Amino acid sequence: MLACSPQAPAQNAPVDSAAQDPGAQTGLREVPLTIRSKNKTHHFTVEVAATPEQQEKGLMFRRSLGADRGMIFPYEPPQEVAFWMKNTLIPLDIIYIRSDGTIVRITKAEAMDLAPLPSGEPIAAVLEIRSGRAAELGITEGDIVTWKP
Repeated sequence: MLACSPQAPAQNAPVDSAAQDPGAQTGLREVPLTIRSKNKTHHFTVEVAATPEQQEKGLMFRRSLGADRGMIFPYEPPQEVAFWMKNTLIPLDIIYIRSDGTIVRITKAEAMDLAPLPSGEPIAAVLEIRSGRAAELGITEGDIVTWKP
């Protein structure tokens, strides 16, 4: 089972507030990520949790997450995964993404909740963003996510 991460009240706080959050991982590569909704494109900057160790820690111990920041968890080959919120101090939207970039599922994850949140099918990536941000931007299942792996 993989761990998840946090969110915060500061709307434009950088995702890398880890420097102030003891125990939070730092130094992950950041890439631009785009979500194409019906008639709108949303731009994010995300950290890439590429290794199993980085994925296990995720956004644990973070106290804030900027409005257009997040973390992407790529999987090659695609696989079924389940996330939980152990040591994750803020709530998140967890977005499960198929190989073709299509969003298959969006779920809300509460801080520190140990209940597993399964993908429901093999996925190529999971995106974590600030809780409520997907609804705020009108991001829904079927929208298309692109980023540089």
